[in-house]
Amino acid sequence: MTIALDKPGVDGLSEAVGVLREWQYDGAPMQLHPGDLGWFWRSGAEATAAAVRTWSRDGRILAVGLLDGPGLLRLTIAPDAQRDGELARQLVEDVTGPERGVLPEGKVNVEAPMGALVQDLLFETGWNVDEPWTPLRRDLTEPVKDPGVRIEVAGPEQAHVFAAVLRAAFDGSTFTDERWHAMAAGLPYADARCLVAYDDRGDAVAAVTVWSAGPGRPGLLEPMGVHREHRRHGYGKAISVAAAAALQELGSSSAIVCTPSSNAGAVATYESAGFRQCPEVRDHYRNA
Repeated sequence: MTIALDKPGVDGLSEAVGVLREWQYDGAPMQLHPGDLGWFWRSGAEATAAAVRTWSRDGRILAVGLLDGPGLLRLTIAPDAQRDGELARQLVEDVTGPERGVLPEGKVNVEAPMGALVQDLLFETGWNVDEPWTPLRRDLTEPVKDPGVRIEVAGPEQAHVFAAVLRAAFDGSTFTDERWHAMAAGLPYADARCLVAYDDRGDAVAAVTVWSAGPGRPGLLEPMGVHREHRRHGYGKAISVAAAAALQELGSSSAIVCTPSSNAGAVATYESAGFRQCPEVRDHYRNA
């Protein structure tokens, strides 16, 4: 059977989210998580559908990609198909040909699981490796200690608080309470939580969204940020510990997060919260 490239549309998003849930397991290489689609959903269901690509054979989805920006494809592959030669060759053909409707001409990046055959083939066809990222993982089989600060789950009434902290945590962020409501209406948010940390004066100082992939599977932190006026007080550690506790309550087996290796402060923050570094990962990129 041939490999079919599809753009699933809004009605097809539930199937894409479903297979992403199934593909998460402890010990897997860092890969696209249903929470990544959930976070993208802040732009709405139609925009999310327009950014998703699937590759199927005989009716079964074997790979899912998210265009997380005009020149970045975040790609993951079914665990039993990561060394599938036919699939890997088709993926390379589709991501390198602008007429295929995946990536445009010019400089582009592809993120794929380390060890997948598609990485080897991209390198062989002249693609380069980009800057390293550090995945971190925290096991959730043991109880998670209290984070030491007040933590609240942000629902619809607190959306504006959550959004304000994110805007103050990330330069150039355009996140709003309207985007929070769009994200919360998405399929993956059924197993997600937004948390806000408060200091002793009652000021909101940090925020995180956690995404479960279902009981017994790794859950994701995306995003996590500390208000720029409240940094270096341990709030990043506190909100990360609270995130781990929330994922544990949702049944996750572990908590995972990924940050640029160059961001030594973020790596140190997650480590202070009980996360352990995993082997670095790298995108492949094609020059303009």
